[in-house]
Amino acid sequence: MDPHPPRHLLKDLSLSAIAAGFVTVLVGFASSAVIVFQAAQSLGASPAEISSWMWALGLGMGLTCIGLSLRYRMPVVTAWSTPGAAMLISSAAGLPLSDAIGAFLLSALLIAACGFSGFFERMISRIPVSLASGMLAGVLLRFGLEAFGAMKTQLGMVLTMFVVYLLARRLLPRYAVILTLLVGIAFAAGLGLLRVDGLSLELAKPIFIAPTFSLAAVVGIALPLFIVTMASQNVPGVAVIRASGYAIPISPVIGWTGVANLLLAPFGAFALNLAAITAAICMGREAHEDASRRYVAAIAAGVFYVVVGLFGATVAALFAAFPKELILAIAGIALLGTIGNSLAAALREESDREPALVTFLVTASGLSLAGIGSAFWGLLAGVAALLVWRRA
Repeated sequence: MDPHPPRHLLKDLSLSAIAAGFVTVLVGFASSAVIVFQAAQSLGASPAEISSWMWALGLGMGLTCIGLSLRYRMPVVTAWSTPGAAMLISSAAGLPLSDAIGAFLLSALLIAACGFSGFFERMISRIPVSLASGMLAGVLLRFGLEAFGAMKTQLGMVLTMFVVYLLARRLLPRYAVILTLLVGIAFAAGLGLLRVDGLSLELAKPIFIAPTFSLAAVVGIALPLFIVTMASQNVPGVAVIRASGYAIPISPVIGWTGVANLLLAPFGAFALNLAAITAAICMGREAHEDASRRYVAAIAAGVFYVVVGLFGATVAALFAAFPKELILAIAGIALLGTIGNSLAAALREESDREPALVTFLVTASGLSLAGIGSAFWGLLAGVAALLVWRRA
């Protein structure tokens, strides 16, 4: 990392970092907003309450991104718990919304306690960088594959974006991603693929829901939501940070995401955590060649998240107007450098190479057990392989 004192925010500002922040929010919302909508609907939330959920989640992610990135002058990117939302769809149906809100509060309290106590950081610090990098590469691999898989249905658009990216990486490396995105949007607009009919901006209104508590909600929502968020989201989030070379203090960061979650839970913020996939966009070379200036990308993402929160479901619908192939292409292209660096770091040390490869393959397989995603199981498999390897 850059040993010199951090420069002023305005001096560190760059178009490439702002573009990386926008792509971060675009990919995050376009890929999983529908799951959050379904989770809210499964709990019987009205359209106004769903809009409040988006308000709370957008503000929670935005303010934590901005505040923590400014505090540490490093890119700290937060997100909602997509596996947590998926879990709500299947396990929370039939419970009153107020009971679910109470469970959100309890889960947030556990996350804050786990962070500020230092327990989570002590546990995660034992994982070698090679395994963390292998897990990150496995998480991101499907995005690289899907970028080229999108050529099956939109060959012209995706191939044009890829060619523009290659040329821009050679001639204007700092602006490669934003030029690629602009070309993709122009191409999609020319083909009539942008679904913007009927969109209108409307401010979201927060709706406070008084929490109630029940044993069914504690067992069925709070504890599973806490476990899934820590295992499937915060563990890979820390892996991204470590694999990217940033010495971000994990304990207070996890703790403050829990506090933000606690304050906003009555309005629908079910779970906030460290981002993994979208964080890699802000921490990669596409955000800025100078690693010490990439925190601006996370701040830009935070600003975009706040805007999304203020306008609630309307802006989420705007992101959904982009064609799926464009989202897949820009996500995969923006993550190419991070995938390459992660694989290089994972396989660099010969003594850890096979355990790191096991981590990568299990994570990339998409294995999901007990509602917990492949990132956790990949890391667990890699640690087991490493213990056997070193003992042998």
